[in-house]
Amino acid sequence: MQKPVTDNNNQKEITIMKKLISLAALFAAISYAGPASAKDLSLGGDIATRVRAQTYNTDSSKKDDFYTQYRVRLNGSADFGDGFFAKVQLTNEAPNKLAADQGTRGAAGTVALGGGGGWQTIGYGNTELYTVGFSQAYAGRVYGDSHYALGRLPLNAANNPIFDISLYPKNPLDTPTATFQNDRLFGANYGTKIGNGDLNLVVGVFDNLNAGTDPGLLNDGYAFVASYKTEIAGITIEPEVLTAITRFDSVTQETFSYTGAANNSDYATPFHQGVRPWTFGLNLGGNVGDLKLGGSAFHTSASGTTPNTSRYAFANQNVDYSAYLLRIKAEYGPFLAWYDHSVATDKSTATTQTYTNNFVWAQYQFNAYKTKGGAKLVIQPTVRYLTTNDEVAPEKGYHRLRSELYATLSF
Repeated sequence: MQKPVTDNNNQKEITIMKKLISLAALFAAISYAGPASAKDLSLGGDIATRVRAQTYNTDSSKKDDFYTQYRVRLNGSADFGDGFFAKVQLTNEAPNKLAADQGTRGAAGTVALGGGGGWQTIGYGNTELYTVGFSQAYAGRVYGDSHYALGRLPLNAANNPIFDISLYPKNPLDTPTATFQNDRLFGANYGTKIGNGDLNLVVGVFDNLNAGTDPGLLNDGYAFVASYKTEIAGITIEPEVLTAITRFDSVTQETFSYTGAANNSDYATPFHQGVRPWTFGLNLGGNVGDLKLGGSAFHTSASGTTPNTSRYAFANQNVDYSAYLLRIKAEYGPFLAWYDHSVATDKSTATTQTYTNNFVWAQYQFNAYKTKGGAKLVIQPTVRYLTTNDEVAPEKGYHRLRSELYATLSF
């Protein structure tokens, strides 16, 4: 006889449904709220499954794996008239929990650092918890050729690597910001049309520190981002700059890659602390017939000394690093591919460290079905191949191949 579903699984499903129903009720309440009611209210989103085979080179200490993941995203938007709007997205905000006590990094059972881009891996006995939360939530106004917004803003980081190279200079490849930061940032955005292009300005919060750790009004991590997007001779050009207003940490992908091991020394360990990096570069795009071509080039650097305060585990240490990232991208119908190359040079210690990375992403989308109501099922095989090289410690480098198959129902 088949065993009944466990109470834990029932409770997990009930919790998810309660949150989704609560959001729907919130939208319904807004739409009937009287003078402040929305003129136009819309709901949408997607439900996706991803099967992944992850393999490494034979001499790597990392282990091969095969696993299944799923993701649910529910999007809502409201138009209140006179250009005022609000948008939200619910998805999985915390895919991991600490399995062992990590000391200062967190107690067993607490939420691990870093998101997963909304994806959740199937757990032992299907006991994983899908923690639905507001991944994006912002409001603002569009008026004339200008707009402003405040809240958890979407970044579109997979198509704009300025955040990857700024936050993850050691290894900015394979979309770390879209994954670990869930592709959003709390901040304020202002945009307006200037000449033939669009100017966009963002002030964002990277770190919000406890005042008890290091009191002061400007000890949190703030950054400023400016871009100007225009078109010249059929080519889209978007120069950008990101600069730290106050100090924040640069990290590595291992900082947010919780493995479940109590001796996982790289977890929750930054690359450098209390730095003021600045990044500049540009994105390019254009069409050659039906072929869409694009490219990106960015450079980041930081130098100075980590302040000698209690909030820094590596206080009073020298910081001197620079890195660059180059990307070429092509899209033809349902086929999309890009190649990234990055090099980081760290001269913070007596031994100069050089990290070289290469990455290829290739995907093909099959539009399997579209309903009369507008829902669409897309099947997408994807290949992601990453190589890393540490010149001082070659044994830390590896080759990783992710062979994936996505099935996404959008509505």
